[in-house]
Amino acid sequence: MKTILAIALGGSIGALSRYGLSWFIFKHIKTYFPISTLAVNLIGAFLIGLLWGLFEQIKIPTNIRIFIYIGILGSFTTFSTFALDNYAMLKEGKILAAASNILITNILGIGLVFFGMFVSSWLATLRT
Repeated sequence: MKTILAIALGGSIGALSRYGLSWFIFKHIKTYFPISTLAVNLIGAFLIGLLWGLFEQIKIPTNIRIFIYIGILGSFTTFSTFALDNYAMLKEGKILAAASNILITNILGIGLVFFGMFVSSWLATLRT
C-alpha cells in the first residue's frame, strides 16, 4: 500500500509540474512545434540520469526511488503525447518538423541522461 501511495503522490506532482511547464511554454512561445513536450521529456531525461547517478552513491530507500522515478518522472515525461505530436505533424505534411522532433527528442534525451550521470559523478567528486 505504501508503494501505491508513493506512486500516486509522485504522479500528482509530476503531472501538475508537466501541466504547469507546458502551460508556461504555450503562453510564451508561439509555435506549431511541440516545444513543451520536448522540454518536459528532455528535462525528465536529464533528471533521471542525474538522480540515478546520485542514488548510486547515496543510499535511498526503494519507496523514495519509486516515488521519484515512477511517480514524479513517469508522469512528468510523456511518450504518448510525443507520439501524438509526431502523428499530427506527419498528417499535416510537416515531415521535416516531425523528423526533427523524433531525432532531437531521442538523441538529445539519451545525451541528457548521460550528462545527468556525468553531473552526478562530478558532484560526488566535490563531496569527497
